[in-house]
Amino acid sequence: MITRTRSGALIAAATLFFFVSSQAADDISAAKDLTSVIALLGLPCEKVVSVIKKGDNDNIATCKDGNRYRVFLNPEGRVVAEKQ
Repeated sequence: MITRTRSGALIAAATLFFFVSSQAADDISAAKDLTSVIALLGLPCEKVVSVIKKGDNDNIATCKDGNRYRVFLNPEGRVVAEKQ
């Protein structure tokens, strides 16, 4: 069960996820945001070092530790990270 605090953190992370843009200056922010999202989903990722934007709210995040995830919104509107 997700507590209110964790639920609030997931909502905050999801909100940050929506504002990821493709500009170079925002790449650092996107990497930080995706690092947070992946951590809140309970998946291993020391730090996102590379982001490939596939579409709106759909990114491939490569972690420093070698893990790689597709982070996107599913049809129900939930943030999902799939190991690649």
